[in-house]
Amino acid sequence: MHPMLNIAVRAARNAGKILLRASEDLSKVEIQQKGTNDLVTNIDKEAEAVIRDTILKSYPDHCIVGEELGEHKGKDADYQWIVDPLDGTTNFIKGIPHFAVSIALKVKGRLDQAVIYDPIRGELFTASRGQGAQLNSKRLRVTKTVELAGSILATGFPFKQKHHLDAYSDAFKALFVHTADIRRAGSAALDMAYVAAGRVDGFFEIGLKPWDTAAGELLVKEAGGMVVDFAGGINYNHSGNIICGAPKLTQAIIREIRPVLSESLLR
Repeated sequence: MHPMLNIAVRAARNAGKILLRASEDLSKVEIQQKGTNDLVTNIDKEAEAVIRDTILKSYPDHCIVGEELGEHKGKDADYQWIVDPLDGTTNFIKGIPHFAVSIALKVKGRLDQAVIYDPIRGELFTASRGQGAQLNSKRLRVTKTVELAGSILATGFPFKQKHHLDAYSDAFKALFVHTADIRRAGSAALDMAYVAAGRVDGFFEIGLKPWDTAAGELLVKEAGGMVVDFAGGINYNHSGNIICGAPKLTQAIIREIRPVLSESLLR
């Protein structure tokens, strides 16, 4: 295992222990609202602090961008860690056992290492650039699905951007009539990990942040999949609008939803 991936795994497991321990007694979890339909807990912050400490202990000069604790500017700008300590906070708060730790590393602006860790199931998704993607050391590949007929897609509702609800609903309908079914599980990181693992054929969502998608992006690509924005380009890190899946299926998703999306979602 790449030494930096090894540290990412250690950080994810350390954070996972905090999440598991807290999930056993949710009455002690302190919840705050940081934006419209956007919740954070003391556990998110505690888990991110542990991740940050684990990384900086081995790489004190590296930079870190985290969802909860913001940016740590290290001396070496070539290395940037992107951290979501708890993807699926609402699930966690409600006692729904579907959430994950997501950690990615960019080297000179390129995704290089990725970990998505599901502490409930003990599932560790990892990827190193050019070395493939794995789940608990078993090689992953996206499905060979080439068309929407018979496919299973994952999605997330635009709960933070409800002004896009009509456009999202139109996109959902355009896809749903052709698929076998569509799932909404509440963790974009795990949705993308499941695409990499071939558990779902594709995934689409509006308005995500880089810490939601960075690790998943490398996992999907290293598993042979494609990651694009709603126009088929690579602007998803800025727009937050993302589609991923088996390459031909991803192109089929784009063809179906582009005609029904608003101009703002195609940028």
